[in-house]
Amino acid sequence: MGRSLLRYGLLGSLAWAAPAPAAYVPMLARALRIPLRLPHRDGVALTFDDGPHPQGTPAVLEALEQAGATATFFLVGEQVDRFPALAAEIAAAGHEIAIHGYRHRLLLRRSPIALVADFDRAQDAIAAATGRSPSLYRPPYGVFSTPALAIVRHRGWTPCLWSKWGWDWSASATAESVAMRATTGLCAGDVVLLHDADHYSSPGSWRSTAAALPRVLDAVAALDVGCVSVSQST
Repeated sequence: MGRSLLRYGLLGSLAWAAPAPAAYVPMLARALRIPLRLPHRDGVALTFDDGPHPQGTPAVLEALEQAGATATFFLVGEQVDRFPALAAEIAAAGHEIAIHGYRHRLLLRRSPIALVADFDRAQDAIAAATGRSPSLYRPPYGVFSTPALAIVRHRGWTPCLWSKWGWDWSASATAESVAMRATTGLCAGDVVLLHDADHYSSPGSWRSTAAALPRVLDAVAALDVGCVSVSQST
């Protein structure tokens, strides 16, 4: 299964240790009540996965500040433990804090016990660094397993995927390609997936994201709507 396919947001449905075929299928996401878009067309949600990152996160925060834009950051617990001050800076800037797990690992072959431990550790690390206890969750690679989805919902967390993305994790990504992919057909209600870190992707890929961000923000402004956090529109 190719990495690009994983990054496009596989929805894995499985009994533990018996994975079924997985594919990115919006109809399946709707059937499982996993949001791809905002419930209201009152803005566009820019979301950033895999951080914090010592260079990428500050660059993204600066671009957002210049545009007066709010975003949602899906933080990885192990990176929060490495860079707690950066996680705190994201929160202090008024952005929404969300959970991307503690380890950035595919959920499909992780036991329910391991999932619970990972979620607990991620929540504790993020809360300690940011002073917030987030309840919005996106799995690594956008891949849910049946046990993971059940645990997320049992905790009262909201699962979240996306409707558009920039392919900014790729080694071939450029500022132009990221902006084009993220904004072609963009409309109010979209959730846009980007990355402010290269911990789990091509080295330096955050640079393309940061360079593309002003054009993405301009495209949102052209819709005559603002950038909203994911939860702000729920």
